[in-house]
Amino acid sequence: MTVALLLLGYAAVLGGLGSLWLKRASWLDRAPRLGIWAWHALTATVIVSVALAGLAVAVPTVPFSGNLAAMLQACVMALRAQYAAPGGAAVAASATVLALVLVGRIGWCLAAALVRARRERSGHAAVLDLVGRHRPDLGVTVLDHDRPAAYCLPGHDHRVVLTTAALAALEPRALDAVIAHERAHIRQRHHLVLAYAEALERAFPRVPLFRAAASETRRLVELAADDEATARSDALTLAGALVEMAGAGVPAASLAASGGHVAGRVRRLLAPQRPLKRAITWGGALVAGAVLVLPLVVAVEPAVAASSVNACPLPGAPTVATAQSSVG
Repeated sequence: MTVALLLLGYAAVLGGLGSLWLKRASWLDRAPRLGIWAWHALTATVIVSVALAGLAVAVPTVPFSGNLAAMLQACVMALRAQYAAPGGAAVAASATVLALVLVGRIGWCLAAALVRARRERSGHAAVLDLVGRHRPDLGVTVLDHDRPAAYCLPGHDHRVVLTTAALAALEPRALDAVIAHERAHIRQRHHLVLAYAEALERAFPRVPLFRAAASETRRLVELAADDEATARSDALTLAGALVEMAGAGVPAASLAASGGHVAGRVRRLLAPQRPLKRAITWGGALVAGAVLVLPLVVAVEPAVAASSVNACPLPGAPTVATAQSSVG
């Protein structure tokens, strides 16, 4: 029971304080890819901690066959003592069900989101094959429309789409920056990043942590794509292109340069660039990884402690203390 309480407390404290800290952290704008990893590690840690807490409560009542007990040399008793919890089988069964429901709910929402997005992208790609025109010099598909817009359809048959209005409105350098932005979405697989965050939000819409993580992830993937685009073009050019295409409507399953807090992105592009140092970025990534691994360490520690016992207690067997008293 102690292990379960530690894991639940860890999830509650980290989910509450961690999300507040990340929402107020200014360094996320300077290192958006690290910010995405931090949010994902935080949400995954909370999920893993709660699921492991349920399983930790269930361990004492898991039945072991005679063969397995013999193979483990009756060390089950030591393991039961480490994980022992009040309430018996009813509490353990309830905790197991809750853990399975948690994981199943997230898995179902994630799978449904991926299937739905792929279906929508395939349908839109079929439409583009009929009404769009391929521009081999730019490597994009051109769609007739009176609003300037640019977006990408990620996935297996990925493509970048520009409207005729965007081609007419954007100068060549701005056009290159926008295309680089869309290709960054595809290269960094931002559709999978968003699918995970939005699946958690959809699975548990009333949990503030998951709502904040999904909102921040949508913003940070745009910043990460902006950073890659400005590595090929200057920030002012990209900022002008974003203003030109602001408010353009795009398909639901796509990623667009005009999405994700355009005003804030333009202000960021116009401000002096102050990226985090590489050492700080790697250090932050390691810290986020440690936060994710810690629940696993807490969960398996009792099992490790039990395995370190020299002589595993057997039901009815005298302990060392009893043997010494009898000798005396």
